[in-house]
Amino acid sequence: MKESPEKKSPDSGDVKLDEARAQEVLKKYDKESDTMEYKGLMAKIVSAIAITFSIFQLYTATFGVLDAQLQRAVHLGFGLALIYLLYPTRKSWSRNKVHPFDVLLAILGAASPAYIVWEYQHLVLRSGMVTDLDFAVGALGILLVIEATRRAVGLPMVCVVLAFLAYAFAGPYMPGVLAHRGLTAQQLVSHLYFTTEGIFGIPLGVSSTFIFLFILFGAYLEATGLGKFFIDVANALAGWASGGPAKVAVLSSGLMGTVSGSSVANVVGTGSLTIPMMKKLGYHKNFAGAVEAAASTGGQLMPPVMGAAAFLMAEFVGVPYIDIVKAAIIPAMLYFAGVWLGVHFEAKRSNLKGIPRSQLPKFGNLVRERGHLAIPLIVIVYLLVSGYTPMRAALVAIILSILCSMIRKSTRMKPIEIVRGLDKGARNVLGVLIACASAGIIIGVVTKTGVGLKLASALLDLSGGMLLLTMFFTMITAIILGMGVPTTANYVITSTIAAPALVQMGVPILCAHMFVFYFGIIADVTPPVALAAFAGSGISGGNPLMTGVNASKLAIAAFIIPYMFVLSPEMLMIDATIPGLVATTVTALIGMVALSSALIGYLSDNCTILERIILIVGGLLLIKPGIETDIMGIVLIVLVVLFQRHRKLGAVANKI
Repeated sequence: MKESPEKKSPDSGDVKLDEARAQEVLKKYDKESDTMEYKGLMAKIVSAIAITFSIFQLYTATFGVLDAQLQRAVHLGFGLALIYLLYPTRKSWSRNKVHPFDVLLAILGAASPAYIVWEYQHLVLRSGMVTDLDFAVGALGILLVIEATRRAVGLPMVCVVLAFLAYAFAGPYMPGVLAHRGLTAQQLVSHLYFTTEGIFGIPLGVSSTFIFLFILFGAYLEATGLGKFFIDVANALAGWASGGPAKVAVLSSGLMGTVSGSSVANVVGTGSLTIPMMKKLGYHKNFAGAVEAAASTGGQLMPPVMGAAAFLMAEFVGVPYIDIVKAAIIPAMLYFAGVWLGVHFEAKRSNLKGIPRSQLPKFGNLVRERGHLAIPLIVIVYLLVSGYTPMRAALVAIILSILCSMIRKSTRMKPIEIVRGLDKGARNVLGVLIACASAGIIIGVVTKTGVGLKLASALLDLSGGMLLLTMFFTMITAIILGMGVPTTANYVITSTIAAPALVQMGVPILCAHMFVFYFGIIADVTPPVALAAFAGSGISGGNPLMTGVNASKLAIAAFIIPYMFVLSPEMLMIDATIPGLVATTVTALIGMVALSSALIGYLSDNCTILERIILIVGGLLLIKPGIETDIMGIVLIVLVVLFQRHRKLGAVANKI
């Protein structure tokens, strides 16, 4: 259904109002941001814990991490203590006064992992034999992780965890391939809490090393004003073009995505500025919110600092993180190209102009005044390419972000701001930390019961051994899970259950994992539960469902690209040659042009229904690797261009 542009625009004085609304939206749709607001002594206590947490992480990154279980136990102890102090048991409780029950849970949350540190030598010597005290502490620890997940992540994630725990006990009563011998409570607690295959498994291990430091790095970059610099650069480069503010949203969100791994936070961070600009230009509020949602969701796909799940992928696939970064480059560029094209065609269709150049900042001036803020990003890429570990590269980048801010007085960080960076970094990691701990419970059940291979086999049977059908079912699974659980947990579940089915069909392991990673992320703009789109509509004042529909249309590339790189692994730099890579990328871009124009309804002129169908077919043909399909797709697109040119010339002739 065609929407007419909204001509009513906000006054310039409404910008602060929109920023205030943005913070309300962030708390509503990003559960991690809905925290307590302490003052006085309690605020200082919580900050002291958070700062100590960051110092511990920096110390171990500098002088060497502890034994795996010890490092993860300390990490979890800090995380649980902070979650119980920052996220109240009930939403109705006071947001500026701590409840004694939460204090008790915070103490228990710190004590339960501390038991592992205190008893570490004895636990190693017992090698799996669990005493009654061990069992009590372990059971309490599991319950505390689940409750912390409810508070910081949400009930859907808890339901998934509880379903897997129930399956662990219900094995003898399950039908067919799902049946197993079943586990006793003691076996389950021992496996989940006192080994590195459950809560203290790979996800929490990655959180306690790489992820924490990259999130702390992002917190410092934000403190230096890099986000505002990105928006200004985007304005200078694209603000003057057709539909300028929307293209600014795409470009700035892509740049912000290099340091932010949260779709909703990215929407709020850049959307509070770009969405009012888009509405002022004439974009309908449903479309304005959708542009920001689609662009911000792509942030988790944008190297070098992708979402937390990308670090897990490196561990699960068994490759250096830089290989994940390299594999993500072309798909990320294609994704943002797709969103950009959608914005461009909508601007042309609605005849929306850009912002006068006289009102835009000068690119040269921006680089001279604040370009030094981007140096840490350039350095971290160089270090990763040079073979540094992600942890070492992030540590250097954190130090460099502080030093680079000192170059100019206008960007210089005060000592108190450096300390606040430690505080904010620790708070920002809490959602990822507890999602990783919960994901460890799921992995623990999967490894103990063997259900992963059983479900992968069931998926293959359901698809009849057909690759496209297997991919389709995997996509649906990832999107449905993504509506209720964060990307990190979504990736862990789908990579454990669905990705093995693709691997069994001969798909390279990196392609299979990247496939489920993509669809877990795109759930943020897929109705009916599209958190990034809902956040965008909260700022724009639009309809959440229609904003989600528009965001899905703009993000169409994300629904197509995963199929492309599974069918043509060259796109992920797997056994790639320069000619093959160029050919694949060019045909993919032409396909994106066709699909975006078909969904918006404009190429060089408004499209008829028949032209839109032809463009969709042509675009899909270009997705499948092969000379024949590429030629057929290009011919169909050229036909539409000729049809529209002929129609426009005829209209001009009739006027004459």
